[in-house]
Amino acid sequence: MIEKPWTVKWLHTDVLVIGGGAAGCNAAVTLKEMDEELDVLVVEKAHIERSGCLAAGINALNAYLNPGETPGSFTEYVKREFSGLVREDLVYSIAQGLNEAAGRLERWGVPFVKDGAGRYLARGKRSIWIMGEKIKPLMARALVSSGARVLNRVYVTNYLVKEGRVIGAYGCSVREPKFYIILAKAVICATGGAAGIYRPNNEGSCRHKLWYPPSNTGAGYAMGIRAGAEMTTFEMRFIALRVKDVISPTGTIAQGFRVKQVNGLGEEYLKNYPHQSTAMRLYATVTENRYGRGPCFLDTTHLDPEASRKLKEAYLNMSPGILLKWADDGVEPHEKPVEISGSEPYVVGGHGQAGYWVDTKRRTSLQGLFAAGDVAGGAPKKYVTGCMVEGMLAAEAAWEAIEAGDLTGPGPEDVPKAVVEKELQRVRAPLETEDGFSADELEERLQKIMDEYAGGISSSYQVHREKLLLARDQLARLQQDLVRAKADDLHQLLRVHEVIDRVYVARVLVEHLLYRRETRWRCYQERIDYPERDDLNWMKFVNSRYNPDTDTVTIIERNHEGLVLHAAINGTTTKHENLEQAGC
Repeated sequence: MIEKPWTVKWLHTDVLVIGGGAAGCNAAVTLKEMDEELDVLVVEKAHIERSGCLAAGINALNAYLNPGETPGSFTEYVKREFSGLVREDLVYSIAQGLNEAAGRLERWGVPFVKDGAGRYLARGKRSIWIMGEKIKPLMARALVSSGARVLNRVYVTNYLVKEGRVIGAYGCSVREPKFYIILAKAVICATGGAAGIYRPNNEGSCRHKLWYPPSNTGAGYAMGIRAGAEMTTFEMRFIALRVKDVISPTGTIAQGFRVKQVNGLGEEYLKNYPHQSTAMRLYATVTENRYGRGPCFLDTTHLDPEASRKLKEAYLNMSPGILLKWADDGVEPHEKPVEISGSEPYVVGGHGQAGYWVDTKRRTSLQGLFAAGDVAGGAPKKYVTGCMVEGMLAAEAAWEAIEAGDLTGPGPEDVPKAVVEKELQRVRAPLETEDGFSADELEERLQKIMDEYAGGISSSYQVHREKLLLARDQLARLQQDLVRAKADDLHQLLRVHEVIDRVYVARVLVEHLLYRRETRWRCYQERIDYPERDDLNWMKFVNSRYNPDTDTVTIIERNHEGLVLHAAINGTTTKHENLEQAGC
């Protein structure tokens, strides 16, 4: 129980950027470059120096146009990877800025690996090597140097919405009983995707050893869902193929050192599977294990000792855990194959395409709200540089709207006292609950439901209608029990709200999985009751809006141009003319 009284603090800014990752940092820097007098505030749940996906560093930029590649060829590559269904307009707009984003990182001080002629050293057609262990501190330094303000260790709990327009957000300190009401002319959401929805590979004290940051819990998605924003393609989850147990990236070995995938019989099994996409490499591995030909490995035994040393060096820039495993096993990389497995599913718009439905300026369906990076949907394969480009595009659009007078500054009179008090009470309610459920208990319950009934590791990522309906019912019961969540301190309060946000995301995810009655992306979205891809009926986007008043999810089918094709509320057809059109 918090004994000190809560402090309520009002803040005003021109542009509020929620999240201090690649997209958020670059959005803020871009805004200050366009107008140094513009007031920009970045709010970060952790600390911008070591937060989010880049906290531990990276060893490559996986979205870069090497010689011979163009924005058009990059867009075609992404289409092939995702069975032809992506927002080509969004992907192309990202591709146009990838190399400039890389150049910006180098100017910020990130060391790039170069060949004898001073050119970036390619790791693949669309990838280059860097020494990025300090990429996040360098981004943070550029952000602070730009003149933007930063509010660290404050998590944003909900948007401030007036008549369909987002005019700011609420925030809560993770260190002291302090509640913020932040008013802004424009808001850019860059909070990342969602981890922790499914039961993880590792349990117990290692349960937070994930591919995606455990602190990225879908807050931006959940806030958008509660505010009625249109979301897209949650059904296409992302599942990473990773080094077993330590969850280190496999691309560092497979792509960086040209290592083959082999099954337990020593066979290069990928040759037996068509369409060597990222999803298919995962699906092939899962299938080999299912039919008794596993476990599967990256066969590093052909590497020489010098290549082994370079491989370990590459991992030091982003995932040193695998070096500890090699040391613990008493082997060098070339002495023993590396076992691989799939991770638990994640909801993320950077590797997958789940997120806000946006236009090419990254405007969401809510006026005044922009989305960038992993939280923006429709455009997978963004990685670091792509997220930076989206941050820039969102920043430019927000600045243009402010300059044109389309987005003016709200005042305290736009936020009734009763509305503020309601949100404050919602946020701190778990501190006042004495007999209830802890964050750990609620998290375990959520992950068990999703793993067993919504396509987790235990079911080889497959889903079907009957189990999804059970997931829907059990999530609804869990949602009702969230009012009994309890927290003993501010850290536990944060963890409770992270679970609450993930439950909202999970409920929308299940509705999307139920609605798409085909299998388009193996493992990511695999319906065993609809096992075939169906381009005739499902070459379209499954979008949704949540109505908090009725606690229902409206599913909206849209084509590539954003036109409504069909809509349904939890399976019931709804007339198109009753749907508010997205602002895209």
